[in-house]
Amino acid sequence: AALREGYEHFDPRAYLRNNYLPPRADFSSEEFVVPWKLRCLAETFASGEIQGRTLIDVGSGPTIYQLLSACDHFEEIVATDYLAVNREELGRWARGEPGAFDWSPFIQHVCKIEGRGEPWQDKERRLRERLRRILPIDVHRLEPLGAPLRPAADALLSAFCLEAVSPDRASFVRALAHVGNLLRPGGHALLLGALGESFYLAGAARLPVVPLRESDVREALAAAGFALRELRSYSMPAALRTG
Repeated sequence: AALREGYEHFDPRAYLRNNYLPPRADFSSEEFVVPWKLRCLAETFASGEIQGRTLIDVGSGPTIYQLLSACDHFEEIVATDYLAVNREELGRWARGEPGAFDWSPFIQHVCKIEGRGEPWQDKERRLRERLRRILPIDVHRLEPLGAPLRPAADALLSAFCLEAVSPDRASFVRALAHVGNLLRPGGHALLLGALGESFYLAGAARLPVVPLRESDVREALAAAGFALRELRSYSMPAALRTG
């Protein structure tokens, strides 16, 4: 209940300013967090192992950067978020409306690291075409989308969601299991998250995060029925550990 109340004050634009503009969105060095995330995603999807008809992005927030490499490998991408304000922000970008957040620096960087010489506008257009649904979700329900998705997803992607909406480790494990219900047997889940974080800021909202160690993540994945293939971790430079 306290988490739900806190998220009522979530400001998508403030969250985007805090995390997806300089200094955090600095593409000048691989030591910075945004290029690291984008390279992890690009390398993972470049393997060709994670592909199929449908990808569900769990807890998309107001962001699309996490989908840029994924969109080349799925016919349909389903974005989801608990908050209507985040779904509205995503919709503005998907429709190309004036005033939507400018993701072009991210798209350009992903095209650069993927190295195919593709005009960034082509990738932007492709993601908009394949981002066909933006749905409400509640990861604390057994059926997070309210009803089973048919057919089940070939893959799940989730970035900085589950630890930020779970009050404790036990609820984090349950949320992992719930989102696993959206996945076909043998499907893949690609998770990005924060270790050792206790809160983050989004405008007036100061939102709690369950602090996780790497060992907590490994145990939670096993408890939720996932087989861990690879875990990478990154230590954020001290100068960026704000907000």
